[in-house]
Amino acid sequence: MFQDANVTVADVIATMTDEEKVDILSGRGLWKTASIARLNIPSVIMTDGTYGVRYSTTQIDAGNDDEDSLQQFLAVVNQDADDDTGMFGTTLPATCFPNGNLIGCSWDYDLTYRMGQALAAECHQMGVQLLLGPGINTRRTPLAGRAYEYYSEDPVINGDLAAALISGLQDHGIGASLKHFACNNSEIDRTNTSSDVSERALREIYLAGFERAIARSAPWTVMSAYNPVNGVQAAENHWLLTQVLRQEWGYEGLVVSDWHAIKDRPASLAAGTELDMPESKPRKGQLLAALKTGEVDRQAVDAACGRMLDFVRKCLAAKPTVPGADLDRHHALARDIAAESIVLLKNEKAVLPLDPATMRRLLIIGDGAVNPQIQGSGSATTNPYLVDIPLSQIEARAAGRFVVEHLPSPDGTAMEIEAHVARICERARDADAVIVFAENEKGRNGEGNDRDTLDIVAAQNAVTATLAGVADKLVVVLTMPDAVEMPWLGTVHAALACFYPGQGGGEAIARILFGEQNPCGKLSATMPVRMEDIPGWHSYPGEHGHHLYSEGIFVGYRYYDLKKVAPAFPFGHGLSYTAFAYEDLAIDTTEILPGSSCSVTLTIRNTGPMPGKEIVQIYVQPVVPGLKRPIRELKAFAKIALQPGERKSVSLRLAPRDFQYFDPSRGSWVLQAEAFVIEAAASSRDIRLSQLVPCRSEPLRPPVFTAHTPTSTILSDAGATETVRAFIAEKLSLSADEARNITEKVRGSFLGFHESLSWFIGDSISNEDVAQLLYDLNNESRGPAAGSELGSQVR
Repeated sequence: MFQDANVTVADVIATMTDEEKVDILSGRGLWKTASIARLNIPSVIMTDGTYGVRYSTTQIDAGNDDEDSLQQFLAVVNQDADDDTGMFGTTLPATCFPNGNLIGCSWDYDLTYRMGQALAAECHQMGVQLLLGPGINTRRTPLAGRAYEYYSEDPVINGDLAAALISGLQDHGIGASLKHFACNNSEIDRTNTSSDVSERALREIYLAGFERAIARSAPWTVMSAYNPVNGVQAAENHWLLTQVLRQEWGYEGLVVSDWHAIKDRPASLAAGTELDMPESKPRKGQLLAALKTGEVDRQAVDAACGRMLDFVRKCLAAKPTVPGADLDRHHALARDIAAESIVLLKNEKAVLPLDPATMRRLLIIGDGAVNPQIQGSGSATTNPYLVDIPLSQIEARAAGRFVVEHLPSPDGTAMEIEAHVARICERARDADAVIVFAENEKGRNGEGNDRDTLDIVAAQNAVTATLAGVADKLVVVLTMPDAVEMPWLGTVHAALACFYPGQGGGEAIARILFGEQNPCGKLSATMPVRMEDIPGWHSYPGEHGHHLYSEGIFVGYRYYDLKKVAPAFPFGHGLSYTAFAYEDLAIDTTEILPGSSCSVTLTIRNTGPMPGKEIVQIYVQPVVPGLKRPIRELKAFAKIALQPGERKSVSLRLAPRDFQYFDPSRGSWVLQAEAFVIEAAASSRDIRLSQLVPCRSEPLRPPVFTAHTPTSTILSDAGATETVRAFIAEKLSLSADEARNITEKVRGSFLGFHESLSWFIGDSISNEDVAQLLYDLNNESRGPAAGSELGSQVR
């Protein structure tokens, strides 16, 4: 029936029993939706990914036993990417692409789209129809255990790269699941600790990336988060899932829960979570009972079934665009993405790139050169089809032209480490260059485990600091989930940030080191000097089940700019082996108007000796805004490839929203500023060109007036003043002059409106009369719909 093209989804729902409706809104086992043989409705297979397809034959093909399913689920989320004890034994090999922490540094739509296309091919080959990602939670703190999965601290990068990857998947027949909606920013008691965030910060930072990605790519599914948001479980949050996601943003796809995130199944369905994953017999029982007793609305259940069946039909209609998956080609793509994303943090005296023709002896230090940390731990972990070993890729460049020596990382007792460091320094004295592979401590981050430090392995810090006075050319290659502290930074000559580079990272690192690839990655999150500089660090990780996002809208670089704190490396920073000039900034408007957009055009010129790519960043800086705003905010970017001496014109569009802020008192986005400085920059701290553009602010609705609104606020509005005068004159039978005299006497009062009037008119006007006055005032200033909820507030 269901697969008959002439049968509508509504027809199918009309024939379904209550039990079948509950079934279709619940998973089947860990990684499938329910099938209903009577109606010819098949299962959909899904799995984790977006940095690689993780298909476990035992987990996906497991039975429906709840206890076994829970054990399989815990085995997934608790897995360690560094574990070599056979965790991948039942997982099919797949391409492990760079993780989100590095992909974000590519600032590259095309590469991210191509990655989505490759993932789609591998999904088709394995029979997977829905890939659970991308994850785009804001990297609010580098301590977050799942920060490695996410792109950036900025919603523009989050939204744009997510849209590219989603389109790459869905254009080629595989559904995406945009996650985790919303504020999944810590792994500490993650299913119970509430992310307490102001509405303005939610709108401008934490929801903005989701809104942008949904508008641009229409993901087939959105996954709600584990955590409560402002005290309400995300999967049961009606404001989040219905008011914002569906009613305001117009999202028409399916909402799926994170695995076992639902605590009250009827409440979650009423809030807007259609699909409960994975299968849970107790939760199915809750929903069926609520449906039978009328606790949940049958129309809401039918609407949820409709979205679910629409999703299944999308999956059935999707066909692979190419036969099979070429894993060798995908490995080459993984290499290219890593090479395009690695960030050259520092390059003192141009020690990089290394010249094989003049190299005599190269010393490599660290276990990361032979056992690279390519990915993070948890549900996103992939069984890599192939892994490039950095040392092997470096040795391939030597090819008999120079000697490569490798020494492991110092280990053991303090005395053993000291002796090992001494041996390393002795060998370094005879080397033309020394490369230290440094990394975060293994097992100190990942799903379910926030970091408690930004330190790299202590012995690696020690050897790097000691080598600084010995090596002529000292290069540090960092792999890490997010920012790390670098106490030796001032004494090393060069540093590369590789984050988690995926299976092609070893080749990508070698290309950068020897100049075969000009580094063009730029940081998508600020790197602090020390842990205490992290925005919101003083309120992390929260207390008594609440985590207050105390920095509000000042997340990442917005905080460092506001506080005038110098980071180790700013947002958007990344060096190159060539140089770029910014010229001829032009803006196609002379005034920013309400509802208007504008184009920003400039020329970029490669003034150096090598081909390279520059990431142009457009920031907007408000002048005298209505509410306090960040010093500057990223609004657009472009990645430009240039040959030496070549110049190209870049044009970027700024939308009306790019000049607005969210005003919670009005419940809307508003344009209020004297002017805006539009900046073209190489990073958030490297502004190359700027231009001031005046702004014509929009007339603002006054905030909602209540009995407790200060009289001075109400009478600051000329229209409201006349209404109040007329009201006093009518109710007290006074002349216009007498009514004007009373309003002038109370005009400067900081007390509530009703309280202030009572000083002069006592009980002459009833509470009901004042309530009607407030109703009228709010209708006049805000339109007819406003007063219905407001007039009673006098009581």
